[in-house]
Order: sequence, then C-alpha cells, then structure tokens
Amino acid sequence: MPIAARRRRFTTWRSLATVATAALMAAFLTPAAAHATAARESAPVYSYDNAVRESVWVDTGLDGDGDGRNDRVAVDIVRPREPAQQGRKVPVIMDASPYYSCCGRGNESQLKTYDAHGDVVQMPLFYDNYFVPRGYAFVGVDLAGTNRSDGCVDVGGRSDIQSAKAVVDWLNGRARAYTTRTGTDRARATWTNGRTGMIGKSWDGTIANGVAATGVKGLETIVPISAISSWYDYYFAQGAPLYDSGPDWLSDYVDSPDARARCAAVQQKIVAGAPRTGDRTPFWTERDYVKDAGKVRASVFLVHGMQDLNVRTKNFGQWWSALAKNGVERKIWLSQTGHVDPFDFRRAAFVDTLHRWFDHELLGYDNGIDRAPMADIERHPDQWVTTSVWPPRSTRTATLRPGTGTRPGVGTLGLRKSSGTETFTDDPRLSETDWAAHIDSSTSEKAGFVTKPLTRDLRLSGSSEVTVTATPTTSTAHLSAVLVDLGPDTIRDYAGGGEGITTLTDRTCWGSSTAGDSSCYKVTRAATTDVDATVLSRGWADLGTYASAGRGVPLTPGKAYTITLDLAATDHVVPAGHRLGLVVAGTDRDLIDPPSSTPTLTLDLSRTSARVPVVGGAEAFGRATAGTGTATSPSVHDGVRDPRTVQRIPGDRH
Repeated sequence: MPIAARRRRFTTWRSLATVATAALMAAFLTPAAAHATAARESAPVYSYDNAVRESVWVDTGLDGDGDGRNDRVAVDIVRPREPAQQGRKVPVIMDASPYYSCCGRGNESQLKTYDAHGDVVQMPLFYDNYFVPRGYAFVGVDLAGTNRSDGCVDVGGRSDIQSAKAVVDWLNGRARAYTTRTGTDRARATWTNGRTGMIGKSWDGTIANGVAATGVKGLETIVPISAISSWYDYYFAQGAPLYDSGPDWLSDYVDSPDARARCAAVQQKIVAGAPRTGDRTPFWTERDYVKDAGKVRASVFLVHGMQDLNVRTKNFGQWWSALAKNGVERKIWLSQTGHVDPFDFRRAAFVDTLHRWFDHELLGYDNGIDRAPMADIERHPDQWVTTSVWPPRSTRTATLRPGTGTRPGVGTLGLRKSSGTETFTDDPRLSETDWAAHIDSSTSEKAGFVTKPLTRDLRLSGSSEVTVTATPTTSTAHLSAVLVDLGPDTIRDYAGGGEGITTLTDRTCWGSSTAGDSSCYKVTRAATTDVDATVLSRGWADLGTYASAGRGVPLTPGKAYTITLDLAATDHVVPAGHRLGLVVAGTDRDLIDPPSSTPTLTLDLSRTSARVPVVGGAEAFGRATAGTGTATSPSVHDGVRDPRTVQRIPGDRH
C-alpha cells in the first residue's frame, strides 16, 4: 500500500476509534472516569491494592528445547478488578523481558516476586503502579528460557520474538494459554479488548521492535528505549567486532538454570550461526528487524541516549529512517546520556508524555500528543529543545573534504576537494578520547582534520558517512572515524559509572503502592563534566569488508581500498567559536577489538570525504566556516575519561 494511502487509513481509523471510545465511555464509565474522559486524560479511579494478579502460560507454537511439547511462556498480569465486574474491557501495556529473575529491571535492579500461590507481588518498574489504576492492564512476559518459561533464549531470534508475539495473539483471541505451566485448563483473556502497547529498555525494547516488525494485529504502539534494531549491529560494525564475546555468552547469561540444562543444542546453533569473523550469516538476517519495517502497524515512541556505547546509536538511526520511509507514526527523544532510561534522566516529563501517548494510542483520546513536536532533544544537561520533524526538513547532506595542513596528521576540513596523503599506525592502546585530545598535535596514531573556528552555530542532525581510501601495510586492518566538537562545554558524563546520572537517596512516587510493590524510586540528577572536546558521532569498520559489508577478506599489503563507514545518528549543535573535527584512525580502544596485525595505513585525501547531515546543508556549512572566527579551544583538549569497558549485555542497570 502506498505511504499516503496508509496514512489516510490510519488517520481515518484513529478518528473512528476516538468517536467509538467516547461513545462507549459515556455509556459505561463511572462519573469520575467520565470526567477523566472529558478531560482526555485517564485518571487513577481504580484500586491498585484490589487489582487482579494472575499468571497464565501462553503456548508459543514452538518446541525450542526439543522436549516433544510446545513451549509455554509465563505471563504475569496485574489488571484493575472493577472494569471486568462492570462488563468492560481494558487495553494492555506489556513488557517482555529476559531480566525478570536473572538480572533485574531498572536503576534499582528489581526482580519479580511471587506469593505462595505463584501470583506476582512485585512487578518491576512503575508501569503497573501508575497505569493499572488508570484503566490499563499490565503484562510482564518472561521470554522463553527465562524465569518461569519453557524453551530457550535465542538472542533476538524466532524464539525471543514469538515469546512476545504469541502473547499479543492470545490477548486478541488467536492463541492458547493455560492456567499452569503443564496443565490442560485453558485461560482466556476475556477482560481485554486486545489493544496492546509494548514498552521496554534495551533487550526488552528490542523485543518490542522485533514483534512490531512481524506486523502482528493488536499491537497498536511500541516504546523502545535504548533498543536494538539489528543484532548484527549490536555485535559488529561492518565486520569489526564490538565485543570480545558473542550471543552464545549472552544467552547463557540470562537462561534460567533448567534452561541451561536443556538448551545445549540451541547454544551450539548460536555459536555456529554467529562466527566471530564478522561475516553476515542467516543467523543475523533473522535478527534484523530493519528489513521488515514495512510490516510495522504500530506507532513508535523511540527514546535513545546519543552517547549510548552499549546499544550504539546506529541502531536507532537506521530503525528511525526505515520507519519514516514506511509512513509509521512516530515520536523520538534523544538525550545526552549513555544507556539510561528516561525515567532516570527526565522523570516527570517522561511519565507525563508516556501517559498521554498511551491514552492516545490505546484509549483513542484526542489529547494533542500526535500534534506535538516530533522530537525532544537534550542540548545541554537538563536543557531540552523540540523539533517539529526529525531530522529537520531543511537538513541536507554536506560533503566535507579533508586536506593536508602544515604538519603531518593535522589537516583541514572544508568543502573543497584536496589532494595529498596522511599516514597513521594503529595503536590499540588509544581511544577516541586520546585522538580528540591531541587532534591539533602531530601524532602517529591518527589523522585529524579540523575546520576554521565557526562564525555561526552549525547543527548536525541524522547519520553521517565517511568514505576513505586507505592503503594498509598488513593483511588485516580496522578503521575508526569520529566527528568531534572542539570547544569548551559542560556535558553529561556519559563515560562515568552512571552514564550521565547520579543516583541519590531520596525517592519520588509514581502511582499507587502495596506492601509488596512500592511505586517510589530513588531520585537522580545529571552527572556532568567540563570538557574541551566532545565526540558527537563515531563509526567503525574492518577494511576487509570493502567489497561487501557482510563478508571480510584478507587485504593485500600495498594495495589501496575504498570503504564507507556508517557513523552513528546524532543531533548536535557545534557553537560559533568552536571547530568541527574529523579523526580517522585504527582501533578505538574499548569500543572495537583490534585486528590480528598492527597496520600502518596511508589515506588518499583526494578519495576521502565525510557526508554529514547539516541543517541548511553545504550552504550553512559554508557560511559557518567563512570569515575569521576566534577559536576557543586549547591545543590539547580535555574530554570525558576514556570510554569504560562496555557491557557485553544490552542490560538495564539504569
């Protein structure tokens, strides 16, 4: 269906849903709830203390553990009691996770707890506390192979995604569930209208992306936070390994003890399917949700930290672009943090926005959230700006060209094509922080190129590409390219232990509480640091993938190769007086693994360029770099500390 037609159908459906919802609410709601409807905001009119808490096991239709029977996944439910008593059905907010028993959820690492009957007492995070009194059911799904579910974890593959999709199907009357893990008594979701929204951070948000990419009916919206869109791009950057382990380590980490005992065959398939060569295999194709963005029916409210070095921002950039091409209704928040939940960096605004989003998407309330600015962007710690469309419509690609300077390794960056060469030797002991700090110094491990001091602010919005032509001295070589804002600033300390936040001891409460499930969480504040240089975008590649991003080959020493590196999506303003820098180097310590050799590489500058998304395009870049601005940067630039060793799990510590 053409995008325009799909949008018209979506708008028409939304209008009809709003009318129908208003009519039903007027007929059935209590006076207090009817008042909330008139205000177009769901209100906490139902008892959380008296909510129904129950567990069911949904048949996934798969036998991942090979025991001769279909796997069942455990589904813990908290729902308001009153609507069912009054003959009314409620929508569902769902978080499908592997972390409910092994690792914990949220900044305080909460686990599910159960009573003597096996019903959930503590449901991690605030979603049930806040939304159940407002007329939503909350559903927490244990992925196959975790906690109380059958099956095996397969790290984003068919088992993971079907674990959650089967639950959406059950909520809409298309799948079977049972009251126990092994029994035959059926459980039916007669209390819900099937309208489901999925939410979650990291792996949980990844599952939301994957389920949406199946096009399952009944999934109306997803809120993926710091989520993966392609598992290959979690583990590799164009063949360059981002971690020293693969998905087999990760599945073993989250598997329940009994799953570890029965899932050896699945583990072996993961090892065989995900070779450490960095080659794309059918294993990775199955776990690429971007290719199926055309199937997405759900709206998307996406949240990501622009300095997330765990789930790196290429994941949100390519997903966002694919959703845009397919006309998906969408909203985005971009913070200065690392891998941090918005509940912990912008709590009140996030709860309010999420409330309005779910009210609109699941209850059909015309509350204006769909007419609000598309993007919220953190420009400085706790200072946010909005953009009606993201990236802004005036964003155009500017092709920037590196040129030689008066000293080796210290060159220029502008619009004019240049000539000459620059040479550097890979030094795995150094990182992007070291390169940025010494971009104005002639050092052997990198080639740096900088603009003149800007006379105007320059905004970069979207994803960049850097094309290099490089001649290696060895048969293996890894490349890094980073864009740097050179100038003083105060930013969130994304390289610190809190990845941009500090957790305090005071608490704030968001919803109702019971003795076993508090809605009160520790307050956080921005953790900041003063810097003279900020890395704003980065990308990596194995030069051996020059001919195919999916397969690496040995290089011939002395031969020139051309490759394009995909840089992470961002939205950053380089202020007047600062300079924009480009660094090309080898191994980025702690962010990619080194090659098997120590190459020296020579760049052909006439065949090297950066394609950068600039608001206003090349003309804006030309205006900003014209004239004689005054530099505010010192000769050695103080940035954040070296990136800490990155987690090997798309975890949920923050």
